[in-house]
Amino acid sequence: MTLIVTGGGRGIGAAICVLAADRGYDIVINYATDASAADKVADQVRQRGRQAIAVQGDVSSEDDVRTLFDTAAELGPLRGLVNNAGISGNTPGRLDEQDVETVRRVLDVNVTGVFLCCREAVRRMSIRYGGPGGAIVNVSSTAAHRGSPGEWVHYAASKAAVETLTFGLAQEVAREGIRVNAVSPGLVDTEFHAAAGLPERVKRTADAIPLGRAGRPEEIAEAVLWMLSPAASFTIGSTMQVSGGR
Repeated sequence: MTLIVTGGGRGIGAAICVLAADRGYDIVINYATDASAADKVADQVRQRGRQAIAVQGDVSSEDDVRTLFDTAAELGPLRGLVNNAGISGNTPGRLDEQDVETVRRVLDVNVTGVFLCCREAVRRMSIRYGGPGGAIVNVSSTAAHRGSPGEWVHYAASKAAVETLTFGLAQEVAREGIRVNAVSPGLVDTEFHAAAGLPERVKRTADAIPLGRAGRPEEIAEAVLWMLSPAASFTIGSTMQVSGGR
């Protein structure tokens, strides 16, 4: 079984790749810039006896997405896609302080990127096109419902769009052998926060979570792999919140 994970070189994406390898998938690891990190994840996948390819590409580029999926075909028929790649824009602050180019870039990666990858996956997995069927899991964020005021309202809006896309696409392809769902992480202890200019965010926010801590990437990966698995065979168009209660 071949699985594409966008943004698979670090954090939640890396955890998904490693757990998916444990569950029997061959993995195509998409990354934007950090080849070294993606190669390390690929090595971890191979150590588990599975095939792995790291592919550089911008998910908001139609050509790069097509190349990503063409490369995945080298490992065999595609059976799954995890749309994990996402950015905050690295400029936390109020909406009226945001630069329009930053906002456009966030929407391009977080929304257009998911659209392009979903479109390509449907064209290759749908039984309508002679494909084998499969599953798509989009990674959202609880920011979609909290709004992230004072930090990333534009990022929150992009994730709300991902959840709407998930629900609508699931209805379109449910009878074509493809299940589409989303997983919505809350605060997770990854490099995302430091890269976005808020290195103390996890420590500062963790106490507001009923469990009293941030999540671990591996905990999000478990939810994603459940959504990909036959155990979720009657689940479509759903967004699973994995947030410690916040």
